[in-house]
Amino acid sequence: MHVQVARIGKPHGIRGEVTVHVLTDAPDERFVPGAEFTVEPAAHGPLTLRGARWNKDVLLLSFAEVADRNRAEELRGAKLFVDTQELEDDDDAGWYEHELVGLVARVDGRDVGTVVALQTMPVQDLLVVDTPQGEVLVPFVDEIVPEVDPEGGFIVVVPPPGLFELNREG
Repeated sequence: MHVQVARIGKPHGIRGEVTVHVLTDAPDERFVPGAEFTVEPAAHGPLTLRGARWNKDVLLLSFAEVADRNRAEELRGAKLFVDTQELEDDDDAGWYEHELVGLVARVDGRDVGTVVALQTMPVQDLLVVDTPQGEVLVPFVDEIVPEVDPEGGFIVVVPPPGLFELNREG
């Protein structure tokens, strides 16, 4: 199985570099020269990382297979994936969306909804929990989500007062 770690944005410069929207908490470990990525759509890959550098808050990547701006433009919107086996070898990798989606959210031993997505944000990630009242965004931090049990099929949520009322979407 593969996990998405980035989405390619616009080209940067004329030598084939691209901007990326990072979808991993460990970009300095994932984006190292020689790393290979599966690409969606498949016609654009696989890609081998030649270099990675930060330009202010934007990560720029260059690939062995991309020599110029025209080829970089073709990659716009493509998704970069790594093999989950590679991630499982990294004990500090954290949680990935495919491990969380489908888990039941429990508050005080009561099922309140189901995790339907993980939103990766700059400061903290958010779990999207589908409840009978609508979607609720739950900050994915230890204080609020102290337990994640994929084998048991649930997460424990200790919400601050009003969380399930305040941030319902729609």
